Amino acid sequence: MTGIVYKSTGSWYTVKTDLGATYLCRIKGKFRLKGIKSTNPIAVGDIVDFELETKNDEVTGVIENIHGRENYIVRKSVNLSKQTHIIAANIDQVFLLITIDNPPTFTSFIDRFLVTAEAYSVKTILLFNKIDTYYGDALHEVKYLAHVYRKIGYECIGISAKNGKNIDQVKSLMKDKVSMFAGHSGVGKSTLVNAIEPELDLKTKAISSQHMQGQHTTTFAEMFDLGFGAKIIDTPGIKGFGVVDMDKEEVGDYFPEFFALKQDCKFNNCIHLDEPKCAVKEALDNDEIAYSRYRSYVQILEGEDEHYRTDNYDNV
Repeated sequence: MTGIVYKSTGSWYTVKTDLGATYLCRIKGKFRLKGIKSTNPIAVGDIVDFELETKNDEVTGVIENIHGRENYIVRKSVNLSKQTHIIAANIDQVFLLITIDNPPTFTSFIDRFLVTAEAYSVKTILLFNKIDTYYGDALHEVKYLAHVYRKIGYECIGISAKNGKNIDQVKSLMKDKVSMFAGHSGVGKSTLVNAIEPELDLKTKAISSQHMQGQHTTTFAEMFDLGFGAKIIDTPGIKGFGVVDMDKEEVGDYFPEFFALKQDCKFNNCIHLDEPKCAVKEALDNDEIAYSRYRSYVQILEGEDEHYRTDNYDNV
């Protein structure tokens, strides 16, 4: 039998067939994918072949094969640097939810996520959530960030999951596609899913006032079928996003604005640090590239953590 993995709990997988039947499945013995070393050999969105077995009158499945992936989103654990985790596979698009505060989303996190999405050919749309709560400097920050990423080529939408602002626009983009929702805990992923499809009634929690961080409500990634012909993958809140090892020469290729200038650099193997006549550095000096983006790039090259925040965007 063949089906799609709708939920992964680490040891058991919920698999749904084309006929709509759902089975709890497990992996038989060691199961490793060639060329991929991750904590989870099978991810939500994977297409798998499985055989049914009956034990104590309970019918379950045993996964025996995984089909080739169109793409996937993978991250490196911040605490376990040698471990990688595939968040989801076979995705048409990702909606990355961003909040300016309550909790804050750092530009470094956004850029690391986008680099990975570019590397694995996953379209990403930026959703600036809680837009109804921003005034003054916070509203200016949202507009500035949207300007930065639109200039690069990313679609940016200001939304409010609570009052419904631009939710119909998001729904129209989701129709007939598999969409993944990602972001920090507390940015409103589950609230947004509930606004899109109230019948799902996903659990939501308030922000921790002590640390201004969200509390985890989604423990495992899970796919849902929506009533308007869409599929959504809701994911656990991501605290940090470690980029899986890339050669230094290729990192710049996943910054679209850097890649567009690459041919104008003096050296073919320019990594845009100290080389003479670097088109990227010249564009940076001329304010044609956002400093926050260049800083993210350098931090990825140097293997630094992403724990920084650009608070005053007038100075970048």
